[in-house]
Amino acid sequence: MRCPFCGNVDTQVKDSRPAEDHVAIRRRRFCPACGGRFTTYERVQLRDLVVVKSTGRREPFDRDKLERSVRIAMQKRPIEPERIDQMISGVVRRLESLGDTDIPSKVIGEIVMETLARIDTVAYVRFASVYKNFQEADDFDRFVAELRPQATGEE
Repeated sequence: MRCPFCGNVDTQVKDSRPAEDHVAIRRRRFCPACGGRFTTYERVQLRDLVVVKSTGRREPFDRDKLERSVRIAMQKRPIEPERIDQMISGVVRRLESLGDTDIPSKVIGEIVMETLARIDTVAYVRFASVYKNFQEADDFDRFVAELRPQATGEE
């Protein structure tokens, strides 16, 4: 593994342990050339996924991009980082199990929103605001109104 600090290709693994509920291996590494320490993660990848954008453009699936968007939605929420990692791994496993390597971005967004809705409503609304491209406060009002249980008139 190449050192991210000095570029040396001869780094040493100092510690390995399971991560993300045993779906990844976390490795602490050390570079003897510069003394830098860094962490890498090793995960099983069943197939190379391709994201098909709404414009028809295609790009390789990027787990890190998915993770960044989910972590932004979950920012300052009382969710354990391990829970977020498990959620992201679950989303990736679902995408890989769809059977097709070409995944429409809409499908990815829907799966993420479905998962976020079960974990944290605020993160769900945050993610939806970007995913559904909310333009004004009324867009939030309409979306949140759909989340609220309907009043039955019984009090």
